[in-house]
Parts: sequence; C-alpha cells; structure tokens
Amino acid sequence: MNQIIQWIGICLLLCFNWLHAGFILLPMDEVSQKNHLKAYGITYWALEKDYKASWLLNYRGGSFLLPDTEDIRRECKIRGVSFEVLSDAQANGILEEISAPSQNMETVVLEKAPKIAVYTPKGKKPWDDAVTLVLTYAEIPFKEIYDEEVLKDELLLYDWLHLHHEDFTGQYGKFFGAYRNTPWYIQQKKESEELAAKLGFAKVSESKRAVAKKIRDFVVGGGFMFAMCSATDSFDIALSADGVDICEPMFDGDPSEPNYQAKIDYSNTFAFKNFTLERNPNRYEFSDIDMTEKRKIPMERDYFTLMEFSAKWDPIPSMLCQNHTQLIKGFMGQTTSFDSELIKSNVLILGELLINGEVRYLHGTKGKGMFTFYGGHDPEDYQHRVGDAPTVLDLHPNSPGYRLILNNVLFPAAQKKKQKT
Repeated sequence: MNQIIQWIGICLLLCFNWLHAGFILLPMDEVSQKNHLKAYGITYWALEKDYKASWLLNYRGGSFLLPDTEDIRRECKIRGVSFEVLSDAQANGILEEISAPSQNMETVVLEKAPKIAVYTPKGKKPWDDAVTLVLTYAEIPFKEIYDEEVLKDELLLYDWLHLHHEDFTGQYGKFFGAYRNTPWYIQQKKESEELAAKLGFAKVSESKRAVAKKIRDFVVGGGFMFAMCSATDSFDIALSADGVDICEPMFDGDPSEPNYQAKIDYSNTFAFKNFTLERNPNRYEFSDIDMTEKRKIPMERDYFTLMEFSAKWDPIPSMLCQNHTQLIKGFMGQTTSFDSELIKSNVLILGELLINGEVRYLHGTKGKGMFTFYGGHDPEDYQHRVGDAPTVLDLHPNSPGYRLILNNVLFPAAQKKKQKT
C-alpha cells in the first residue's frame, strides 16, 4: 500500500513538473494586450536583469517570450501589461509552429539591453519629442546628450541614438518666417550661437555640421540611429553641404554661396538623392524631400501601410515592422514624409502611402551600422503645432505608430547571428 501511495506521489510530481509554467508570453496582438507600449519596457527591463528573452516575429503581433519568474510577473502587474503563463510544452509548441518552413514567422533571441542616447537640447520639454515621451512612458532608461557630448565622442558609450525635431543645417528650424520676433525664437537663436562659440565654431551651421559628421561616424562604426521629423532630411542636407554655405544672412550673418545647389554632394547622404534645397528663408521647409506641402490628403483618410517581409530571410525589416495592424494612422510634422523619387535605391522602404508616392518609414545601412527614418512629429498628435498640449500616452497605450518607435529601440538587442540580411 505504501508503495502504491509513493508511486502515485511520484506520478503527481512528474505531472506537476510537466505542467509547471516555464515561460511568460507578452502577447502583442490587437485584442490580448492591454498596454503594447509598456510591454516593450517589460522586455527591456528583463534584458537589464540578464533574463533571456525572445522576440516572436509575426506571432500574434510580434509577441515576446520571457522566463516565468515571480519578479517578471510582478512587474507586468505593476505596469498593467497583459501576460500569459505557458508550460515548457506549450512554449515548445509555439516555437515549433514558428520554425515551420510554411510559416512566415521567426524567433529572434534578444541578448542585452542596448544603451540609449537621445540627442536633445537641455531644457527641452519631454512632449517636444515623441521618442523621449514614449521611452519615459515605457520606463526604458536613456541619457540626454547634445552637441558638446557628441563632439567629445561620447557616442561611443551608446548602442542606439535618437534624433528628433532638429535642424542640422544651422537655419534654426526654418522658423524665421513665422516666429522671428517671438521671445522663444530669439532666445533659442542666442543660446545656439553661444554654444557654437563655446565649442570653437564661428557659426551655428558649422557646429551642427560637425555634429552631423560625428553622428555619421557613429553609424559607420556600427551604431544604430533612429531619426524622426526634421532630423531626417536636415541631417542628410548637412552632410551633403559639407564645406558649402547654404545659409542666408539672417541665419549666419553673411550671404549664402552663389549657386550652392550645384555644389551639393549627394554621395555624402544616408538616404536621399537629387533633392533641391529651399532658398527662401521665410518658407518652413528645407528642401523638396518633404511631402508636407505636396500632399492633399484629408485627415480621416491619412493612413500608410507597413510592408510585409519574410521573417526567416529578412528578420531586420520584419523586426522594425512588428505591429498589431499593417495600416498605421498618419501624422504630420515639419518633415511629414519623403518623396519616393528622391530616395536612394539601396534604401529599404518600410512604410508608404501608394496613392501619392510618399514614404513614411525607411531603413538602410551605412558602414557597419544602420539607420531608420520615420516621418512626422508625434504619432498621436495629427498636426502638432508650437504650444500644443502634450500627448498623454495613458490615452494611447496601444498606439501602432508609437510601436514602430519602440521596435527600433529593441532592435539592437537582437542576437546578431540570427540576422540573415
């Protein structure tokens, strides 16, 4: 009798171990996840704690698989992130399904939490930068750096760099036409000139170009750069105008070079070619790269489509496009989108609006590193204007537009040997 009881106990123990939850799944599909944005933060937090994590590309919206631990469960509950507890057998079944050749899915191992820097001037409000806003909301740590740190080569301390509503051409955001007499514009211009002088430059345009070249070197050396809004085209314009004065007197105190358009070197740029610079200092535009004034799309019809890639053969663009929908609500900015005719042929289109030939989201490589450009200012503020109220992400915890930003944040954590492109 004792032997029978002992045998039953052993069987129950084996069953318990078989049923024991070994993994936590953070589902990222449309219906199961209460807070998509904070789910990225949980995954980043787990990597910081040296837990193993996997990104299940195209499985339920790009879900995350984490080990089942009490502190991960607790963190999910605190942050309001939906999770599912899986046994080893259930997790293995999912991984087998993903690995099947017939499935456009892939498992990508995430190795370590990338060190993140955000290029932003001191004192800038968090809501002026969608990436700063969402990193703070998702509780993903980052460091703010600016010209001084970049020129001191402090980018070497980071894996990932973000640039947002920035002007690398030295024209103060082309705000002259509308805001030249406002106190904030006058103050920003003064502070920019003082910083350039402190760094040893005679002009802001010269200091910004030097910063742009340092950022270029960071990418070429293996860094990841993510840019939004005017940081995208103004960055490429600054690189293309190396050694060329494209600024009018109200920006740098002397005339621009005669016929400077002919001196632009497109071979220096990351993404754009054959663009024409905007000479009028009163126009809120840098060049014809941007589609803001060309597009005639009402807000209710302004959506763009994410491209579909092979998760097994093209894991990099697949990671960058993970979402619970392929149709993303559009939003505007100083640089809203990019003219497809002015994009280099070696640059990969990730999101576009086919009806008018505009690209919203693109990706490319430069040297050993990579860059992603995302048009628009704030994915949940359709037409962000100076002085607008800040976006409250508690009202948009499942924002597809913000998910694209966070895809880029986690992207550098991917195990390199799993990337086949």
